[in-house]
Amino acid sequence: MIEKLQKLLAVLLLGAAVWLVCDLWGEDILHTVDGLRQRLENTETGESAGAIEPDRGIESDGIPESAGETKLPAGKLPACYDSREAGRAPTVKNQGTLGTCWAVAASSALEAALLPKEGQVFSADHISLRNAYGKGQAEGGAYPMVVSYLAAWLGPVAEADDPYGDGVSPEGLAPVRHVQEMQLLQEKDLTAVKQLIYRCGAIQSSLYMDMEDSAHSSVYYNEFASAYCYEGEEAANHDVLIIGWDDTYPKSKFSVKVKRDGAFICQNSWGEDFGEKGVFYVSYEDALLGENCMAYTRVEDAENYKNIYQTDLCGWVGQIGYGSEECWFANVYTAEETGRLLAAGFYATDKNTEYEVYVAEDYAGTLSFLGKKKAAAGSFQNPGYYTVELQEDIHLEKGRRFAVAVKLRTPGSEYPVAAEYAADEDSKNITLEDGEGYLSSNGILWKRTEDAYGCNVCLKAYTGD
Repeated sequence: MIEKLQKLLAVLLLGAAVWLVCDLWGEDILHTVDGLRQRLENTETGESAGAIEPDRGIESDGIPESAGETKLPAGKLPACYDSREAGRAPTVKNQGTLGTCWAVAASSALEAALLPKEGQVFSADHISLRNAYGKGQAEGGAYPMVVSYLAAWLGPVAEADDPYGDGVSPEGLAPVRHVQEMQLLQEKDLTAVKQLIYRCGAIQSSLYMDMEDSAHSSVYYNEFASAYCYEGEEAANHDVLIIGWDDTYPKSKFSVKVKRDGAFICQNSWGEDFGEKGVFYVSYEDALLGENCMAYTRVEDAENYKNIYQTDLCGWVGQIGYGSEECWFANVYTAEETGRLLAAGFYATDKNTEYEVYVAEDYAGTLSFLGKKKAAAGSFQNPGYYTVELQEDIHLEKGRRFAVAVKLRTPGSEYPVAAEYAADEDSKNITLEDGEGYLSSNGILWKRTEDAYGCNVCLKAYTGD
């Protein structure tokens, strides 16, 4: 009994010291962020929509694989790989006159992630109409809209339940899969791109095209060889799938002069009238393709977790921190039913991010963080969205408040934490009323993000029975 009282007294004294320091130093310790950085490249229009700045790429160890995932071969990658020959290329789709290449490419990449074991066809209509952003199908879109849509379990849904092109998307459709990890690449690394293609069957990438559909021509496109290479400085405006590569593809087939052989095998969203039944070849020397890529590396059954707790339906809109590569962030939730806390989901905003996940099981205020329990630790090689399985058995009682906290260290970053806020017309649907997020430079002193910074932190919790 005396020992318990001593521990309690120690906690109270530490808490008093913390609040005294906070009162004396105030904003000198919890200095405000220099602003939430923002940028979202708007494929289909090429305009800046003012949302997030995602670097591209993710990997983690010890996680479930997607149904169709292919193990990387021992040693070097092959000189040629074509997902069509491996039975992993999805059905060629046609976006028609809508600005939905990004949604069509995403739906097809998800399908490739499950092939050849599962032959799902996912709805691009639902991705483009039921994401949390306020854009229409004619306005274009971008990767962050897909990432937030999938991470929030808004989809994907089956094409049969929401057919493409009718301008209508039914309400209340439940996702038929849960996407728990999305790897992103932003630098043009041919080996990294090939590894993800081999693993996932196809990845989504962006390029610049001065053609609007299969009926148009371009000086950069040799329609007789279905070969394309853009060498200018325009921004990316179109999303396609990369379904393979050929290191021996002759440079002579391109209509512009390139220095070496080699091409990515790409699948377009303009129907089978374009290229070789929807497929074309893009030079390794194309100015943009392969520089911005997304791979869906963890596509699971919809029964993997029972509940998701979240406040960031629009996801990674900006970044927040204390001008340092290390930062803490947390979200507080109330358990809707009795069960177990199984995992946490959050973003790595740059390469080589290290993380530690903590849980405060009975949250009663920021002093509860002093008794937080370490539940997981690890690192991510590249940026993107991850789900981290907790290594501790954490029981939640219905109606009890709990907090998930994460310590991030992202080398070279000043604002390592992904945040959601109303940046512009596209993210106008964001609400702060449902969130209780916190930010800290040291894991001891915490500030409420909704009040202090006008944003939600991007940190989800997953539970089961």
